[in-house]
Formats: sequence, C-alpha cells, structure tokens
Amino acid sequence: MTPDAFRASLAHSAAPADLSPALAALWHAARDEWDSAHVVVQAHEGDADCDWVHAHLHRIEGDAANAAYWYRCAGKPVASGALAQEREAILIALTQG
Repeated sequence: MTPDAFRASLAHSAAPADLSPALAALWHAARDEWDSAHVVVQAHEGDADCDWVHAHLHRIEGDAANAAYWYRCAGKPVASGALAQEREAILIALTQG
C-alpha cells in the first residue's frame, strides 16, 4: 500500500483488509479511534512496528513514560515533534518496507 492509498482509505468506514497490524493500528489512530488502535498493538506486542505505533498512541494519550517504554521496545528514539508529523513518518516507514 502506498501512503496516498492509505490516506485515501481513511474516508472509508473500515480499514482495508490487507493492512499489516501496525498499519491497521495507525489507520485507527489517524481516525481518532484510539481504543481500536490500542487493541491491535496490544495483540501484537513484541513486533517492532506495532511497538512503534504503540509508543505513538501513548504520546497521543499524554503518557510520556509509557510512550518511552514502547519506543525502547521498538528500538526507536523517543519522538518529541508534532503528533501528525510522527504519524506521517511512521506511515512512510511502514509503507516503504
């Protein structure tokens, strides 16, 4: 899936069936469906991509300590910029690999 196709899919009522778990969680996060996104990442703890999205979700929630834990699990530096910019960076990374 391309970033543009992902963004276009946000207008639909359901996530595309072929998304990876991390992209599915990011899709829910982009639609302000935090709980749905969190269910997905919790089901895939230990997957580095899901752990990265998990960290992003806890930043959205405002729980910096929990976010820092998930960044460590994902092997990523703790993000500090705008949430929308981080989500876009995650999207680009996940759709390129």
